[in-house]
This record gives sequence, structure tokens and C-alpha cells, in this order.
Amino acid sequence: MSNVTNVSSVPKNSRLILTVGLCFLVALMEGLDLQAAGIAAVGIAQAFGLDKMQMGWIFSAGILGLLPGALGGGMLADRYGRKKVLLGSMVLFGLFSIVTALAWDFHSLVFARLMTGAGLGAALPNLIALTSEAAGPRFRGTAVSLMYCGVPIGAAMAAAMGFSGLTQAWQTIFWVGGVVPLLLVPLLMSRLPESQAFSSQQQKSPAPLRAIFATGTSSATLLLWLCYFFTLLVVYMLINWLPMLLVDQGFSRPQASGVMFALQIGAALGTLMLGALMDKLSPLKMSLLIYCGMLASLISLGAASSFGAMIAAGFVAGMFATGGQCVLYALAPLFYRTEIRATGVGTAVAVGRLGAMSGPLLAGKMLALGTGTVGVMAASAPGIVLAGVAVFWLMNRHQRRESAAR
Repeated sequence: MSNVTNVSSVPKNSRLILTVGLCFLVALMEGLDLQAAGIAAVGIAQAFGLDKMQMGWIFSAGILGLLPGALGGGMLADRYGRKKVLLGSMVLFGLFSIVTALAWDFHSLVFARLMTGAGLGAALPNLIALTSEAAGPRFRGTAVSLMYCGVPIGAAMAAAMGFSGLTQAWQTIFWVGGVVPLLLVPLLMSRLPESQAFSSQQQKSPAPLRAIFATGTSSATLLLWLCYFFTLLVVYMLINWLPMLLVDQGFSRPQASGVMFALQIGAALGTLMLGALMDKLSPLKMSLLIYCGMLASLISLGAASSFGAMIAAGFVAGMFATGGQCVLYALAPLFYRTEIRATGVGTAVAVGRLGAMSGPLLAGKMLALGTGTVGVMAASAPGIVLAGVAVFWLMNRHQRRESAAR
């Protein structure tokens, strides 16, 4: 019996460390790819002679792929297991990241980014489900934030490649983002444990999609969708457009990459800080901290004129925008039972990807109309306020439920 699966005999603490560590490596590569298009944007535009609207489509193609990827990946994971779907998604986004580097025209580039996004989208709900189920309710926020910290660190690696000059050829970053995930697949295949919560559940056939709208979960589902949509709209607008906006404002490409590096370092620290504070601060204080921080950072990015001020504004933006995103990823699994958890998280991530796709397109359209950086930042403010109210309601509801359970 001990030979059936070695991972089932791994002590729980070791199992948690192994799961978080391996999922962190996948998140690292996801973060690198999410930042890659922004870092390579100037080189891509020059190589293919693309205008801002076409670049908006390239940014949004990758994000559009994330939507069906997240939805399908979550539903498949509740049927076939988190680990199998995660491995398949890694193969998909690794292969098509390589295809991105080999693209020969605008249309092939858009298709390659679309398929890369589908792989990335399917990975994230499974990373969240594996980590949260390995940790259990007590350590879920900390475990998810530690795992998700890989995303901003991976993005910081992409930015570091940009300002160090390693991406003089724009294809380089996509080669790295494609080859490394494929090399990680055998490691995860042999060492990553499947979720015990999934393996031990009696119901092997998945609950229907409508289960996330059942009594008791429908309001949480809709509010999660609201805060995911508007939070990711802002995050992806920054990730994709900020490097090009900085170059247009007169900063050099290495300086623009330096600002993005500061943004992602802030994101990594914010992910850890806000994840640790999630169970300590009241819902009102947590919501105010995240979303007032996001508003302040957007104002700072629009107003900063010197390189030093822009570095500081980028750091703060990363801390609260990406750090706040991590809180959402830790929050979502709390509202769904095991048999629909990956589906619930996956649909929320998919709706968030709609916001992520809308952000770059909206920014591209506004810039084409001549609104400038300040206009783009100002247009994001109402959505941030709505997301902050939704997060407050969700955290307050969870806190009340935990108090009642005691």
C-alpha cells in the first residue's frame, strides 16, 4: 500500500512545504511571461511596424487566452485532479511561448500569445487550489501569498533582463519563458503531491457550474467577480502599458525596465505583507489599506516626472496593486467547498481576466484619443472604489462566519 503513492505518506508539514515550493516555481515562470510582453513591447513594435492599437491587441490576446484557460482549467481540475491539469497547462504555455519567439507577422504573434495565455490561465486556479488545500483554513492566506509571491518575483526577473540589456533581441525573454517551464514538468510530475482534499472526496464527478450560484455562495461569487474584474483591470494596464508610456515620456528603455523592476519588487513585498495582514486586520482596515494604496499609487504614477519619483511610485503601485490581487486569490477559496473550489476560483479568475483584457484595450484607445497617462490613471479610479467595497463585504462575511463557527 505504501507503494501506491509516496506523497500520501509525506508528513503534512513537509507536504505543504513541497507543494508551496513547487507551485512557487510555476508562479515564477507565470510572472515572467506576464511581464514579458511589456518588456519586449518596444522591440516588437519596431520589428513588426505596429501602432499603439495593434500593440493593445497583442497585450490583450495573451490576456484573452487566460479567460477560457482559467475557466476550463478550474472545471477540469475538479474532475481529473489539480496536478494533471497543472502539468498540461505548463506544457501548453511553454510551447507557445517558444512559438511567440518564432512569430513571423502580427497575426502569428497574436495567436501565439492567445495560446500562451490559455496555458497560463489554466495553471493559476490549480496553483491556488493545490496550495490552499495543502495548507488548510488556518494557514491558507499565508500559503497562497507565499506561492503567489513567485509571480511578482518572476516579473521582476523579466524587468531585470530588460534593464540589464539581455533582451536587446525581443525574442530572448520568450525563449526563457518557454524552455524553463518545459524543463520543470518532469520535476513536478515526480515530486508534486496531488491535493489530499481532492483525492479523498467521495464525489468524483464534478458539480455543475451552476453550483457556484447555489444559495449561500451566489452573492459571494458575484462580489468576487466584481473585485477580480476591476483589480486586474488596473494591474494588467500597468504591467503592459507602463514601460511604453515611460519611453514616450522621455525615459530610456533601461530606465523604464528599472521602474518595472521596482514595481515587481514592491509587488513581492506587498504580496507577503498583505497576505500576513489578511487574518490580523479588520475587513474595513484591510480594504482601505489595499484600495487607498492603489489610488495613491496611480496618482503618483501620473504626477511623477523624475526617474527617482517614478521608481518610488512604481514600487508603491506594485505593493498595493499586485499585493491586493494576492489577497483576492487567498480570499476566493474560502467561499467554496472542495468539489467546486477549483471551478469557483477558476470562474473568478476568468472574470478577472476579462478585466485584465479590458485594461490594455481601454488604455490603448484612450491614448490613441490623446488623453495621456494622467487620463488613463484617472479612468481607473471608480473601478478601484467598487472593488474595495466588494472586498470589505467579503472579508466581513468570512470573519462573521468564522466567529459563528467558534
